[in-house]
Amino acid sequence: MKGYYKMPSTTAKVIDHDGWLHTGDLAVMDDNGYCKIMGRLKDTIIRGGENIYPREIEEFLYTHPKIKDVQVVGVPSNKYGEEIMAFIQLKHGEIFTIKEIRAYCRGKISHYKIPKYIEMVATYPTTASGKIQKYKLRELALKLVGFHKTTKS
Repeated sequence: MKGYYKMPSTTAKVIDHDGWLHTGDLAVMDDNGYCKIMGRLKDTIIRGGENIYPREIEEFLYTHPKIKDVQVVGVPSNKYGEEIMAFIQLKHGEIFTIKEIRAYCRGKISHYKIPKYIEMVATYPTTASGKIQKYKLRELALKLVGFHKTTKS
C-alpha cells in the first residue's frame, strides 16, 4: 500500500520511512513462520505495569461451555491505572454467576488477568456491517463502574 487516498497525514501515521505499514495489530510468530493475531495495540490494558491483551482473556473465557461470546475492555483505576471488564453473552438458557466466572478463571489464568468487573449482556453495540464497537463498550463500562478520577490537592 502506498497510502490512503488524498489523506497524507493519515498515511504518515501508519507507514514509516522504510515503507512498513503499521496496522496496530499485535501478533506472535511460531517456529514455522505462521502468525497469530493476538489483538490490537490500542486495546492493550496496562494494569499495575502489566500489559494485558483482551483477546487472550476472551479466548480463555470462550473455553467455558456456557459462554457464547465475550468482549474485554480496560477501565480506569486509581490504584492500578486500568482494570479489566468483561462483557459476557451466555448461551441460550444458561445461568452463570459472576462468582462462578471468577472461580473458573482462578488457577487457569494469571490472577491479574481475572476481570474485576463482569457484566452480562444480550447484545453488543455494532456497526452496520456487524463489527463490535469496543469504544462504545468502553463508554458503557465507564458508566457502569462509575469511575471518577481522584486528584491530589
